[in-house]
Amino acid sequence: MSKMRVVFMGTPDFAVPCLEMLIAENYDIQAVITQPDRPKGRGQKVAPSPVKQAALVHNLPVLTLERIKDEAFITAMRRLNPDLIAVVAFGQFLPKTLLELPIYGCVNVHASLLPKYRGAAPIHWAVINGEKCTGVTTMFMDIGMDTGDMILKREVAIGDEETTGELHDKLKVAGAELLSATLAAIMAGTAPRCPQDHASATYAPLLTRTTERIDWQRPAGEIHNLVRGLNPWPVAYTLHGDKLLKVWRTRLGNPNAAGEPGRVAFSAEGIFVSTGRGELELLEVQPESKRRMSADDYFRGCGDAGHLTLK
Repeated sequence: MSKMRVVFMGTPDFAVPCLEMLIAENYDIQAVITQPDRPKGRGQKVAPSPVKQAALVHNLPVLTLERIKDEAFITAMRRLNPDLIAVVAFGQFLPKTLLELPIYGCVNVHASLLPKYRGAAPIHWAVINGEKCTGVTTMFMDIGMDTGDMILKREVAIGDEETTGELHDKLKVAGAELLSATLAAIMAGTAPRCPQDHASATYAPLLTRTTERIDWQRPAGEIHNLVRGLNPWPVAYTLHGDKLLKVWRTRLGNPNAAGEPGRVAFSAEGIFVSTGRGELELLEVQPESKRRMSADDYFRGCGDAGHLTLK
C-alpha cells in the first residue's frame, strides 16, 4: 500500500518531531506550510520557524503563509490534492474549504487531554494550575477551536517540580508517536472518532503580562506553580523597588509560616518570601537587564537586606 499524500502545517519547535516522523516513515510530504520568518532573540534578527528549518534540511517544499484564507493558497492546495493535512501548532484557523479538501480530513495534534485546555497555551496552563497529568490528543479538525472529534490520546505525568519547558519536550515526542499511530489507524480504517463533551471543556488562553506578575497574596503553592509554569517563557516576575525582577526557580518552604506577603527573610537555609499562605524559597532570579543568578547572590548583595519587600 502506498503511503498517503500529506501536507504538513506547523510552526514552532513542538511541531518538529511530528514532521520528522512523517519523513522517517516515508510519507509522501507534498508541502510544508509554516508561518513567515519573524524577528527573534535579543538582536531581533529575522529567522525562519523551527519547522521551516527542519523542512529545508530535508529539501522539502516550503510555503510560508501570512493568511491561510488567501484564495491563491486554497487553489494551490486543490492542485496538490493531499489525502490528509496534518496540523501541529500552526498558528492559524483553517477555513472550511480547506478542512473539507483532503479525503481523510485534517488531523491536529493538540498538547492536552481534550476537551480540557483547548486553546493557545495548554502546556503552560496545565503546569500553572498544578495538574498532575496532561497529555496529547489527535483529532479530526472542524471549524471550532480544538472542538473536533477525537481520535487517540496519550497521558503524560507532570512532576511536582517540572517546568513548562521540560513538559513541552516530553509532549512533543509523545505527540509525534501519537500522530504515527493515528495515521496508521486512519490508513487501516480503524481510527475511532469520539465526539468531545463540550460541557466539560476548559480553556488555555494566551498568556498576558498580568498573568506573569506574581501576587504574593496568593498561597505559596500557587506561586510555585506559576513560576515553573512560565519557565522558560515568558518567566514570572515581581518588583523589587521600582525594578523588575524575574523569578526562574522556587521551592516550597514552611506551609505554616506566617508573615507580610512579599517580605523577604534571610536564613542560613536560603532566601524565603512570605505569601498569603506559607512561604516560598527563591532559588534563581534575574534582575532587570542582568543575567540569571542564584537568589542568594542577588539578595545578599542588596543594601536593604532585612527590610526587603517584593511587590
